[in-house]
Amino acid sequence: MSSKMSIPTGTTDQGRNASPGSPWIYRPGVDLLIGCGAWSAPLLVFTNYVSPRSSTQWSFAFYLLALLFNYPHFMATVYRAYHSYGEFRKYRYFTVHIALLLAAAGLIAHLWYPLLPWIFTLYICWSPWHYTGQNFGLLMMFGRRAGLSPSEGERQALHLAFVASYLMLLFSFHTGKSPDPLILSLGLPLKFTLPVRAMLGVFFLAASVWATTSLAKRGSWKALLPSITLITTQFLWFLLPSVIELVRRHEVLATRYSSGILAVMHSAQYLWITSYYQEREAQAEGKTNWSFAGYLLTLVAGGIALFIPGPWIISRVFHADFATSFLTFTALVNLHHFILDGALWKLRDSRIASLLLDNPDEQDASESSEKALAVAFRWLRGNTVGARALRISLVAALLLWGAVDRLHFYWANVSASLSSLQRAARLNPDDSALQTRLAQAADQAGQRELALRALQSAAEVNPGNMSLQEAYARGLIVGGRDQDAYALYERLLERSPQNANALVNYGLLAQKLGHPEEAVDSWQRAVAADPAQTNAQLYLAQALELNGETQAAARHYRAYLKEVAKNSTEHNGEGPTVISALIKVADADAASQKIGEALTSYRAAAQFAEKLKDPALHSLALVHAADAQEQVGSIGEAALLFQQALVIDETEGEPHTAAIDWYAYGQFLHRRKQPERLVFACFYRAQDLLSTNPGKELDAAAVELKASEARLGLAVRALPAQISRLLSEALSLPSSAFTISSH
Repeated sequence: MSSKMSIPTGTTDQGRNASPGSPWIYRPGVDLLIGCGAWSAPLLVFTNYVSPRSSTQWSFAFYLLALLFNYPHFMATVYRAYHSYGEFRKYRYFTVHIALLLAAAGLIAHLWYPLLPWIFTLYICWSPWHYTGQNFGLLMMFGRRAGLSPSEGERQALHLAFVASYLMLLFSFHTGKSPDPLILSLGLPLKFTLPVRAMLGVFFLAASVWATTSLAKRGSWKALLPSITLITTQFLWFLLPSVIELVRRHEVLATRYSSGILAVMHSAQYLWITSYYQEREAQAEGKTNWSFAGYLLTLVAGGIALFIPGPWIISRVFHADFATSFLTFTALVNLHHFILDGALWKLRDSRIASLLLDNPDEQDASESSEKALAVAFRWLRGNTVGARALRISLVAALLLWGAVDRLHFYWANVSASLSSLQRAARLNPDDSALQTRLAQAADQAGQRELALRALQSAAEVNPGNMSLQEAYARGLIVGGRDQDAYALYERLLERSPQNANALVNYGLLAQKLGHPEEAVDSWQRAVAADPAQTNAQLYLAQALELNGETQAAARHYRAYLKEVAKNSTEHNGEGPTVISALIKVADADAASQKIGEALTSYRAAAQFAEKLKDPALHSLALVHAADAQEQVGSIGEAALLFQQALVIDETEGEPHTAAIDWYAYGQFLHRRKQPERLVFACFYRAQDLLSTNPGKELDAAAVELKASEARLGLAVRALPAQISRLLSEALSLPSSAFTISSH
């Protein structure tokens, strides 16, 4: 029915209101179940609880159902517009000009990938409007068949209610960031869309109840049953998903909504009404050989012709990406269907009204022409041997093609083993989605070369898809081909200079290949393109710190911490990195004499490390805090922090960290003029812990130990045997000892 929802009320036609009739198309059970969508509740509940646990099997089930419902429902509109020359000529603007315009868009999308998301988003957002238009059109039809034509006020109330329900879902689609790269979102904030959707939902309920109650005053509830069922169906299809999303915080996926079970129910509903119309039309034209089975076979074969041969031919002949081509055809066929359907199914059309509303007086004779095209139409539909043979051959070929396509889909998506994916790739190697899955399966099987070849094939068949190019580049990195990955990222950035992810990885490769300045420049560009890119902020901070630019590094550490705080759930597992960044920021504050801010950051780092049970970082934060306290003259506080850190090191930590902290504590005790025997004990312990790891740290500890020995003189000989007692004494020094010594 019309996606424009332009069906009139008919309130000026008092004749129809005066003689109410049966509203049913076939029989009550079929009409309510399929035509009015009474099966929506059980089917939606079933798929909601089953499909998440077996998504691949259900995707194949829906793909099979598409042959019987979705594809034929598109063909039903095409059949309606193209099956006779008279209809073709009547809708020439839509059958020729719009079709050519969409074909041109498809060609551009194949050549320029960035157009596809716009086309696909339009299709996804238009689909629920199309469903809404059909439900509303059927509601008006049932009301008029029952002799209950809504008044203008009732019609407007129902019309606006259905529009409100559609807008609820549309706002849901455009709330926040889209999880699908093919679906563009306006990114509207939840705080705006939530109250708007709530108001729209309340309006739908109020307007629907008022209009239904008003209609019931002029007729029985039995006559209103189809209309009430359609209003309930609209509620289940549009309001319920938004309610579930808001209550359960379960996001409505636009692609699943528009192409899953809802599409199947809509298609079945469409076939239900079009089959009735075509049968009535055949009877009106005096044709007695019309059969539903023949009509359905035509629609199945025609539906296959609309969706399957095009992507396969373009992919195999022109080596275009099958995945992109299939999505392009799907979107464009849908858009053509929406536009053509809006022109065809209008009760303002006297011929359609006469057949759907049982008004034979309003039938009008279709014009015919004996032009060459009309002759061709007539011959193709005729009973000559050639015409019949051609039709049978086409149907057989299309059904076989459809079976091959389903087998390809099964191997690629359901079976999805390495061997089945390879079989699917032999059927059609120019399929980026298939090659990506093949790469994943090969990688899991340890076949890295096969995985890399599959990623390369995916990238080459769809050079416009940046995510595929980046996946191939990452595969090159994993495969140890850094120079090739570096060159690939260089080419990618020439085409997309603001791609933050590519800039981050390019910087890492530049750094690894010995180009540190280029790495810093790349990360700076990444931060400029996307300040929320935490990896870029972190890598840039680390690089600047290595260059001695402490304050500049701290700015980027702060930016990293700010983004982590805003999206903490996305950074689970980054606890140690966060703690290190907090310490780096605190160090920069301490260097700038912002001791208060520094101590706050050190304290936060220590608490976080304790929560994560990371003793090394816990003690590191405490030692750095001790240095800051000493810097401002809080010697007692500094000593206490040193002691806390060393207790953690000795009970929970590892030897190297403990050695570094004993060394720092020994220097602190020496600066604060504490007993030399305690200074000696700290350096002795540090050297002992570092003895198995020769290097600069061990050398530094040895130098300090010798200096302490020199200061002790002969008294040093008795100290090694007392190290344990001396270390305990050093850890037990009270704050007062440092207060006295500082004067």
